Amino acid sequence: MGDYTGVLRRGEGVDTGNYLPVTPATTLWGRLPCRADAPVMTVEPGATVVVDTLSHEGLLPDQGSDPAAFFASHGVPAHEVLDEAKEITASAARDPERDGPHVVTGPIAVSGSRPGDLLAVTVVDLTPRVPYGVISNRHGRGALPGEMPSGPDNVSVFTPIAADAAGTWRGWLPDRDGGPAVAGFPLAPFLGIMGVATATHERAHSVPPGPHGGNIDVKELTVGSTVYLPVQVAGALFYAGDPHFAQGDGEVALTALEASLRATVSLELIGERQALRAFGELAGPLGETAEFLIPTGMDADLDEAMRACVRQAVAILGARHAMEPHLAYAYLSAATDFRISQVVDLVQGVHAMIRKSDFQVARP
Repeated sequence: MGDYTGVLRRGEGVDTGNYLPVTPATTLWGRLPCRADAPVMTVEPGATVVVDTLSHEGLLPDQGSDPAAFFASHGVPAHEVLDEAKEITASAARDPERDGPHVVTGPIAVSGSRPGDLLAVTVVDLTPRVPYGVISNRHGRGALPGEMPSGPDNVSVFTPIAADAAGTWRGWLPDRDGGPAVAGFPLAPFLGIMGVATATHERAHSVPPGPHGGNIDVKELTVGSTVYLPVQVAGALFYAGDPHFAQGDGEVALTALEASLRATVSLELIGERQALRAFGELAGPLGETAEFLIPTGMDADLDEAMRACVRQAVAILGARHAMEPHLAYAYLSAATDFRISQVVDLVQGVHAMIRKSDFQVARP
């Protein structure tokens, strides 16, 4: 992963033909691709693709719809504001009354993919494109609507990035507006949005996640992780967006540390039969890291999201390890953490952390 010291502009440092920049022609703003959308790139299964992403923070109406002015007000010099931020804002491609906030890059067709398959997206690299980010809280949203923000205006907290004395890169926050930094939290970049096109003729809103993936906001999907997405339409039509430098489980204020990233991803195709043997029938995205399998559950009701996640976890253990449901259920209760992914995206998310090593130990 690259460092946080400079600005990574469009096209800079790219040494691959499979590169997708952010332009008005390669993005949707506030909507997700659907079956009616044409791909902006087509690749073969197994291809590695470099995808630029752009954070929506600094672009929105409550921030002035002028990213140059917004970031200048926080001391960012003009040359550290990405050209794409100004271009996307000027394109007026978003209906602020109907659309979500996210800038989504894609879609990318993967040849030969069809419904029933899984698209396996492995995050090979995430490189910061700017040395700063923004954390926002807006009225009627977040975990405490009606309580926060406490004043009349929405809140956008500009967050500089700098290394601590030990060389660890952190986001820094003061104890009061304009005051010195008192909290420095470690960075762990990931893409909040990774998904495939919906099997609809209308584009879905970018905020709620679903079986297609989208805005799942699972912070464990950092470099080295894989997310398995149930293909909804021929070609899969993969897209990415909502880049983060860091997030806590829950993402309680509405956004976490939002900041633009360049992502390198590998797009593998898993056929339906192989997918069923490996994971059973997935109702939604499944994450995997070197240590964990990470099934997800989603619903507007957090209790139902939890239940959906438990059911998915039971099913995966049955498919992968031939565990009977009552024994899988017992294992999950004794050994697996269920975490709140986010409670701020209309459809709320829960994910489970199933340790793979538990099924690799020698029997006594």
